[in-house]
Amino acid sequence: MVATAYTVAFEGVEARPVEVQCAVTPGVPAFSIVGLPDKAVSEARDRVRTALTSMSIALPSKRITVNLSPADLPKEGSHFDLPIALGLLAALEILPRDAVAQTCALGELSLDGTLVPVLGALPAAMAAAEEDRILLCPRASGAEAAWVDACRVLGANSLVDIIRHFTGQSILEPAKPGEVVTDPNTRDLRDVKGQERAKRAMEIAAAGRHHMIMVGPPGSGKSMLAARMPGLMPPLTPVEALETSMIHSIAGLLRDGGISRTRPFREPHHTASMAALIGGGRGAKPGEISLAHNGVLFMDEFPEFPKTVLETLRQPVESGEVMIARANAHIRYPCRFLLMAAANPCRCGHLADANRACSKAPICGEDYLGRISGPLMDRFDLRLEVPAVGYADLDLPPSGDTSAQVAARVVAARARQNARFADHPQLRTNADAEGTILDEITRLDSETRDMMVKAADRFHLSARGYHRILRVARTIADLDHSDQVERPHVAEALSYRLIAARDS
Repeated sequence: MVATAYTVAFEGVEARPVEVQCAVTPGVPAFSIVGLPDKAVSEARDRVRTALTSMSIALPSKRITVNLSPADLPKEGSHFDLPIALGLLAALEILPRDAVAQTCALGELSLDGTLVPVLGALPAAMAAAEEDRILLCPRASGAEAAWVDACRVLGANSLVDIIRHFTGQSILEPAKPGEVVTDPNTRDLRDVKGQERAKRAMEIAAAGRHHMIMVGPPGSGKSMLAARMPGLMPPLTPVEALETSMIHSIAGLLRDGGISRTRPFREPHHTASMAALIGGGRGAKPGEISLAHNGVLFMDEFPEFPKTVLETLRQPVESGEVMIARANAHIRYPCRFLLMAAANPCRCGHLADANRACSKAPICGEDYLGRISGPLMDRFDLRLEVPAVGYADLDLPPSGDTSAQVAARVVAARARQNARFADHPQLRTNADAEGTILDEITRLDSETRDMMVKAADRFHLSARGYHRILRVARTIADLDHSDQVERPHVAEALSYRLIAARDS
């Protein structure tokens, strides 16, 4: 007797369908699982057997074989417990085989038959919708999966509830999506005293998703500024929220099935490993750059990160995705984030203050910032010095616009970009534009172009740096409600590259 159930195996944020074939045949009593299972999947036979025994369901003295197809696809995770149990019950003719075959199941079984929530319910619901199947999962995971409107999601507390559902004794009600999580941002840009130039740079960065690095002495407000960046950015669109939530679902960061419209803000410590930042480790889990997808990645004490870790950022910053290559798998994660970095001018932090600088100044500053390679530094669109705030300025009342006022201007600039890239769905912000599209949206008059050429020659800008200045200028023009990129826009964009040119 052979019965079939269905579940998924995760490859990054993609859920690939897996057919669970269960056969009960005469022979020496045994319970084996084949099809490249990992340790957690192999242990499912003990959890399933004990859970069925607790429900007074005895397994026959026959050979039980469970095949996870396709057999060459690695299977990882405890969510295979439920589909294995359903396939076995269908093979024993306790559950109707046709009904079981119409569902996609995932869930971990406790020894008493209760269902434990698992990771990845949201991408699993996407895969079930594509296969036109019902998703069966633990009730605690149902609110998350129910965000996929095209899929009918049933959540259960235990295996007993599922048996009663299939036998018609007590039908499970469809799960309801969780709430939209609101994150009240109490951090206002006006809380930062002074630093008006840095605030302007943050507005430009938020409007065009331009990468930004701040260099300044300790206590100048670099971390305060970075923490207020999510409040300047527009809420996630429905598409962006779904993309981000799928990554967070794989990482187990969704709480009570709620989906947030607030852009993620990740700030890894400078002791973070390469696997923690880029992704990898057991199961090739997403790293901080992917968890910051569609949001902000803030890296404080930037030169303190290991050089090998910093260099791995170069490709993801450009492409917006990262490929984690392993011997048995190649997993791709999206990582389109806004990179904000902060650094002291030197190890002691007081390079500009002759009374407090160490004896190694100014060589210590060159050595310290020299830890950031030229190719990586070239990928920052905005680079600015954040000077120390005077004591007198700390007693002044708040100045400048509030985060809400800046955010309104950012939303208007993003709306212009959305209209501009309506025919190019792969482009969302000015930072994504390149090639002929960049030329089309930044047509300069002869006088402005001559200024750009002279500046590029004077400061030895690379081709990448040249194009990044054009992108920033286009964003400044959008904030200025201008269809044409004019000379003042280019001049302001150039002013944010002078530190880079001087350092190089």
